[in-house]
Amino acid sequence: MEETEEGGGFQSSRTSTVALFCLLLLVYCVTICGNLLIITLVSTSKNLHTPMYFFLTQLSICDLLLTTDIAPNMFHVLLNNGATIAFICCMIQFYFFAASEVSECFLLTVMSYDRYVAICYPLRYSSIMTSAHCMILAAICWVLGFSIALLYTITVSVMTFCGPNIIDHVFCDLVPLIELACSSTYTIEIEVYIICFLALFIPIIIIIISYINILVTILRFQSNMSRQKAFSTCSSHLTVVSIFYITLLCVYLFSKEGPTANFNKILSLLYTVFTPLINPIIYSLRNKDIKKSLQEIINKCVIWYNK
Repeated sequence: MEETEEGGGFQSSRTSTVALFCLLLLVYCVTICGNLLIITLVSTSKNLHTPMYFFLTQLSICDLLLTTDIAPNMFHVLLNNGATIAFICCMIQFYFFAASEVSECFLLTVMSYDRYVAICYPLRYSSIMTSAHCMILAAICWVLGFSIALLYTITVSVMTFCGPNIIDHVFCDLVPLIELACSSTYTIEIEVYIICFLALFIPIIIIIISYINILVTILRFQSNMSRQKAFSTCSSHLTVVSIFYITLLCVYLFSKEGPTANFNKILSLLYTVFTPLINPIIYSLRNKDIKKSLQEIINKCVIWYNK
């Protein structure tokens, strides 16, 4: 298959399509600015040079990779009510999409481990979560993400495709690609089950166990202020985890139950466009350290401008 017709856009009026394009373009711009702001704040503010914020920058990089891989071509599909994409470009888009999604699964798991160590073993936290240890954990997340995505992509690329080669979707996703195959999909289906277990269900189990231990530890605190502080350090991460996994599970477990093809496309927008937007907003609005660092930078800019 040399070329693939990607998407039919959303089956709606031209006015609705243009309105959707403008909305998504605004979301994309805010997403880029929000995640770049998080990376900049953590890089420049000394009070944010901690393991928690280091992993937050990794999450922001992951979100930037995901939305930049999906959004530009999706805009092209929307404006043209469909588009033609070379097969190799489709595979490249699928590869970086899968890599960013799997990497985010592992990064969210590592972030829950970081919160577990911080709350359950506060006196040993600095000796356990050293800079070297954090870098190793982050590297493992990225290597696993890109390796698993490469395995997926190679398996999909060697399948035989036939028919009209039309993907009724806004980007090259796994399920629409499998539906186009006229050769056996047994291998890729086995890979999906194995990798879902390794990259989805095991991380979910680890996150749940981590937060059960965190909850038990917090309930043992005598001071209400200590409990409130501990809960506040976990609330942002727990919110991001919930949004990410709920939308991901909805797309891949329940999308086939949708009444129309547009339903599947809208579900896909939740975790490819809106989740990367929500993550920096959650961490910014619910984090005093981020707010403080942002205020310091604003004050410095005002002082510099007044000079």
